[in-house]
This record gives sequence, structure tokens and C-alpha cells, in this order.
Amino acid sequence: MPALRIVLLWHMHQPFYKDLVSGEYRLPWVRLHALKDYYGMVKLLDDFPNVHQTFNLVPSLITQIQEYATGNARDPLLALVGKPARDFAPQDRRAALTYLFQANPVHMIGRYPRYRELWERYRGVGERPERAEQFFQPQDYTDLQVLSQVAWFDEFFLDNPEVAALVRKGRNYTEEEQQLVLLSEKQILAEVLPAYASAAKRGSIEISTSPFYHPILPLLCDTNQGAVSSPGLPLPNNRFHHPEDAREQLARGLALHERVFGMRPHGVWPSEGSVSEEVLALAHSVGIQWMATDEGVLGRTVDYNFHRNDKGALPTGGAEKLYTIYQYEKDQIDMRLFFRDHTLSDLIGFVYSGMPAQEAASHLIQNIKESARPVLQSGKDAVVSIILDGENAWEYYPESGREFLRRFYQGLQADSEIEALTASEAIARQKEFGKLSSITPGSWINANFNIWIGAPEDNRSWDYLSAARDFFAANSKEKTEPQKQLAWDELMIAEGSDWNWWYGPEHHSANDREFDELYRKHLSNVYQALGAAPPENLAQPILSGVARPQFAAQTAYIHPQVRGDLVRYFDWVGAAMYTADRRSGSMHGKQFLLDSVYAGIDDSNLYGRLDFVGAPPETQFDLIVNLESENPQLYRPLRLEVSVSDRSIQSWRVRDSSTEKILIDSGNVAQSFLEVALGKIFVFKLPMDWLRMRAAAPTSSRSASALRDQKRSATGTHDAIALRLRFSVWQERLPIDALPLEGWIELHLVEESELAAMV
Repeated sequence: MPALRIVLLWHMHQPFYKDLVSGEYRLPWVRLHALKDYYGMVKLLDDFPNVHQTFNLVPSLITQIQEYATGNARDPLLALVGKPARDFAPQDRRAALTYLFQANPVHMIGRYPRYRELWERYRGVGERPERAEQFFQPQDYTDLQVLSQVAWFDEFFLDNPEVAALVRKGRNYTEEEQQLVLLSEKQILAEVLPAYASAAKRGSIEISTSPFYHPILPLLCDTNQGAVSSPGLPLPNNRFHHPEDAREQLARGLALHERVFGMRPHGVWPSEGSVSEEVLALAHSVGIQWMATDEGVLGRTVDYNFHRNDKGALPTGGAEKLYTIYQYEKDQIDMRLFFRDHTLSDLIGFVYSGMPAQEAASHLIQNIKESARPVLQSGKDAVVSIILDGENAWEYYPESGREFLRRFYQGLQADSEIEALTASEAIARQKEFGKLSSITPGSWINANFNIWIGAPEDNRSWDYLSAARDFFAANSKEKTEPQKQLAWDELMIAEGSDWNWWYGPEHHSANDREFDELYRKHLSNVYQALGAAPPENLAQPILSGVARPQFAAQTAYIHPQVRGDLVRYFDWVGAAMYTADRRSGSMHGKQFLLDSVYAGIDDSNLYGRLDFVGAPPETQFDLIVNLESENPQLYRPLRLEVSVSDRSIQSWRVRDSSTEKILIDSGNVAQSFLEVALGKIFVFKLPMDWLRMRAAAPTSSRSASALRDQKRSATGTHDAIALRLRFSVWQERLPIDALPLEGWIELHLVEESELAAMV
């Protein structure tokens, strides 16, 4: 019988945040993700001995974890977390408010009531530290210091009795408990790398690597490769052409793994799945046996479009091309290649977080089987490669996605039709390989390199790197060995892909400015290490400006018509508004259907509006609007569910989300006070009385002020009940897009005269 094998590769990576000259870490993400994801992801496999996986650990990540584990990392934000709040200077208070709320507001902040309370206080004054600090007392800062760290603790460590006691206490933490958190962090960090070594030794996992500082190897070899994958792409003024640097990055990565884990990696996930024929030759020359990239690169190489049907499945020809392992042979170069299933990987990264864990796990296993079925029916073995980020996705799942992963692994272990193997195990069992004698250069994103080159900011950063590289070549020979080594290390760090991830129009984060400053600091250090002053241009930001998602609070009552085909601008003036941020941060590949949402109230009604990116989808989908308040005892949570087909509303219903009871639906024409419409946009009108636990008959006489019966004074803002809304689109029982993506859009149930004063 033909075999179905799944190769699951988790890519673990963070940029190099340490300034080698100052010795300080600029940002805390290595430490925080090591607390939450790196340990638990591999430790979880202890319970599933038959589920083998591959973990790709980037060498620069390993070196940073090592430094944290030994206690030698100089992290100013870690020092801030440990400093007594009573000793805070103004800059400490503002730094705490700026950085300690940088976590998922729903699954991390929202998991801890006191943390959420503090975050809402900060958010209530516009997320401006200089304004918010007057509303935070020393005890507030201490609680923030403790909970901002506990929120990142791995599920395994939350069971630690001392940590569990902190969680139960909830607030009013002492300085001794603050120090306990720091001690717990050090213990967690010390267990991360040994957990991988142990799992690899017993054969549960294979550890692969990437080039040391995570550069885009084809562009290091030659920036002109950018225009090979995207003809006509604007290129930097100065061509960067250093294949010797690319080889050094690979060789360094292999050597570090061998020192840390006692075994040399067989395989490499090249940074961002970036490959070219020159890269395959370099990898072969340093002993690498397999590499992996995306189906898009395979499609361009063999001139095939991996188009899927509405169910996400490939036709037989596409499945046979994708679900195998390839052997690349050319000029004595021999390399095995895996091509990731883009759709299945993105389901884990972007979709399953919005579903119940068991339902998501079952859907994934069934999807794997359905995807591979055409290959198996032809009598051939099928190898399905699922490759994705192993850290960032879990912030969007409840409890770091542990229940989903457990259900998924339980399903794999119990299913005799699927083998979960490491990459090298799958190669060893493969009887016939696909054949390639060439490969089109590209990455896992659109099979090109446009994220990292081509935009003005990207090209400027390459020109600065070229200048620093040329300066090193011309001025390092007569310097001391320590000077040369420091300058060379800083150059290699600056060659990493992460800096250009944040340049250009595609991505941004709350730390864009810090990434820009750190990149320019690494380049400046090259000159300083060689005894020269950095060029003046490195003192100026490369970043030309960052677009942010727009949020505006409601400033006046609104009275819009409920029509989907006619948008009257002035109907929605004064409404709360949230515009999507389609620059997708650390995670790339999110499907965007929704552009913006509007919401507002008048004396008796709640109104909502959803704008699509272009026209609404032609296929069948469901629109969901979730409504909740901060006082569930007085205001019940509601869910408006609208079924759409052929861009027309087929049916709708309103549920009480706490009981799942349907309160009203489109079949009950007698109660027509609920209005919905869909055309170019989606609009609804819902009487606010339906939010009350004791819902009265709908009436227009009840005012918003009558609903305002709970005080909220901690922020110094006006008293108000907050009503929260979130819109989402579902297709084939999968959540495809939502606005806001994190958190909610918020309305205050107050009289109209008070709205403007609350902004």
C-alpha cells in the first residue's frame, strides 16, 4: 500500500537584538518567546513518541538563548521588570507603559484580569505613556511588571506551584514576588536548548539550521537575483555580490549546531525559504543534504500553477507534483528538496486559531488526507510538507495553541494511515524522487525577493550595507584581529533578512523605529570597530514613515440608513471607525477580505458597517458580529450570524452567546426591528434593549443614559459602559478574516453630549 507521510517543520527565529559594542539587547523578543514557545513546542512531543518532527533553530537565536540562560545577557527591559516600582524615574514609568503591554490583547493580556484592567486603563487615555503615567501608582507598575512576564510563561511552567500561586493571587504583588518571576525566567531559559538536545538524541525530532544571521542567501550571492525573479524590479545603486559571505553564514551555522547539540545538521531551511542554483551549490559544498522552500518556487520552476478548488484541494496533476521529495542534480550538485504546502501551512498560521481545538485538528488531518488522496490512488507514496513559523502564530490561539497541538498530535498518533516523520526519515523511506536540473530563484513569499529588495527603503539599506562591506575590505587588513573580528561579526549581523522585513511597504510592528536604529547601529559599529567614524547617512533614519491601522472613537450619535448599496458619507460621521492594517507584521500570508468597520449608537439603537476589500466574495460565506460588554451580568453577549450566497443575504439570526440560544431569526418576520443589508458593504441596526439581560420589548424611548449603570473611573475618563464589537468572515466553516484582528472596536454607552469629551 502506498504511504502518506507528513513532514512538519517548525521554524524558530528571532533577529539578533544585541549591539556587540554596547553589549545590550535592544528588544526582548528572544527572551519572551523562549519563555513561551521554544520550550513547550518540543516538550509537548514527550507525550507523542510516534509523532516525529523537524525543528529549524536559527544559529543567531541559539547564541542569544545561551546568553540569557547563563544570566550574562544585558537586557534593559529585563532590568526594568526587576526594578522596584517605588524607585522608578519618569523614563522608567514611560518605558514600562510603552513596552510591557506589547502582547496579544485577547489571549495574553486578556487571560489575566488585572493585566487587562491595566491595559484598558492605558488604552483609555490613547496609549500615550506621557499622559497615562499620572493614572498609574507604584502598585500598578509592580503588578504590570509581574503579569507582563507571567503572560509569556509556557503552559508547562504555569503549573509550577510558585508560579500558579502568583496567578491565583492576581494582583497586589510584592517586590519579593517580582524577584521570584525573574528567577523563574532564568530557570525556564536554561531548559530550552537541553530540551531540544534530548528530543534529538532519542530520535523524536531532527534539528535543522539556517545561515547564521538569517540572510537572504540568493541576494547575498548577488542582489541582481532580485530582478531575475521579478523582471523590471528596481535594484540598489550598488550591486552586492558576495557568495563567499553566504557560504560563511552557512558554515558558521553548521558549526554552531555541532557544538551545541553534538551532531551536524543534515538539512537547512534557507532564510525565508530563499533558494537559487548558486545557493544549492554552496549548500552542497558544506555538506548539506536537504533544503526546503515553498510550492511557489516549484511552480515557477516547472511552469505549473498550483491552483486549488473551493475546498482547498489540488487536481491530480498538481498533487502529484507537490506531494513528493525532489532530487536536484546539476554539475555534480546533489540536493534533496522539500516544497511546503502553502495552504495547509497557512491554515495553522492564520485560520485554526479562530476555531475550537478539536474541530481545527480534525479539519487539518482530514485536509491532509484529502490533499494526498490523488497521489495515493495512483499507487505512489505521498509526502506532505507543512512548514511555518513555530513561535508567532501561538499568540493568536488560546493558551498558546497547546490544546490544538495536543488534539492534532493525538489524531496523528492514532491514525494508522499517516506517518509523521522528520525530513531525513522521509528521505530515507522515499523510493522515487521527483527530478529537477534547475530551479528558479525565489522565496516562500510570492516566489520572489520583493519583501527584501526593490522598494526605496530596501534599496537604500542594501546600498549602506554595500558601502560598509567595501569599507571593511579596504581597511581591515592592517587592523588587529579583535578589531577585524568585531567588524566582520557586525557585517554578518547586518546581512540578516530581518531589517529589510520591516523596510518597504509590506510589514510593520510597534518596534519599527527600534529595528531601523539597530540596523544602522550594526553598520556604524563596522566603521567604529576599524577606528573610523561612520558616514553621516547612518545617523538618519532609513524608515521614511510608517502607516498605522486607524482607530477613531465615536464622537457623536449616528442615524444611518440600513442600505448596502448606498454609502452616505455624512450618515457615518461621528461613528467609531477601525481601518485594517494589511501590513502583516511578523507573520506574512494573511488573507485580507475586510477593509474597515464602523460602529455607533444613538438613543436606542446600535449600528454597524463593514467595508470589504473590493466587492464581497462571490462564494458562500458567513458574516459574524460578536457583541459583548464589560459587565456581562447586566448586558448579555450577542452574536449576529448572517449567511450569504451569491452576494445576497440568505438568512440571519441573533444568538445569546453565553447560552447559544437563538433569540430571533430571519424567519420571524413579525419582529422586523432588526435590520440587515448587504451590497457593496454590510450594514446592520440592532436595538440596544436586546443587549440587556432582561430584554424589554423593543422601543425607541429608552435612552443611552439609561444603560449607563456601571462606574469606570480608574482611568480618569468619564464613567461609561464599554460595548465591544468584532466582525469576522467564515468560509467552509473556517474563519478567514476578522476586524479588528486583535481585540475589538469599542463604543461607550453615554449621552451624545459626553462622547466628544471622552476622546
